[in-house]
Amino acid sequence: MTTAATDAEGSGAHPRFAEALTRMGLAEVLGGVRRFPDKTRTAAEAAAAIGCELSQICKSLIFAADGVPVLVLMDGASRVDVELVRQALGATEVTRAKADVVRETTGYAIGGVPPFGHRTKTRVLADRSLLDHEVVWAAAGDPHTVFPMEPKSLVAHAGGTLVDVREQQA
Repeated sequence: MTTAATDAEGSGAHPRFAEALTRMGLAEVLGGVRRFPDKTRTAAEAAAAIGCELSQICKSLIFAADGVPVLVLMDGASRVDVELVRQALGATEVTRAKADVVRETTGYAIGGVPPFGHRTKTRVLADRSLLDHEVVWAAAGDPHTVFPMEPKSLVAHAGGTLVDVREQQA
């Protein structure tokens, strides 16, 4: 029998993320983790490495809503409209979280934040644009790794609420 740590070594996933997948009954996801020699810190770098559309990348972005961290899941081709996030949360102010807040909240560094398996429980908003694909790719705990998942399943496992928070093109 393999352990999450052994699975993580074999898959390339961050050990904390591998453990979270195992706890969530998703250990099979580890088999789909791809590790790249070069960092895939940006959505464009990840899409190029995978060979998928930019919009098939699921970005995991931490914001601060009235000082409380919130995770926003967004497709890689789009930007988050902070005003729409503020409205969706009923917050007074929403700002991008600083790198130290991201690491403290999630346990991961920017560029490698997965959509779930975080150090602390946070509210999750998922933009509906993710549902436009059969499969999306998300970070597996570090800037070198990604994993594929069906978007509805990803949003459900993240405990996300579907919203429209994508910045509209003028």
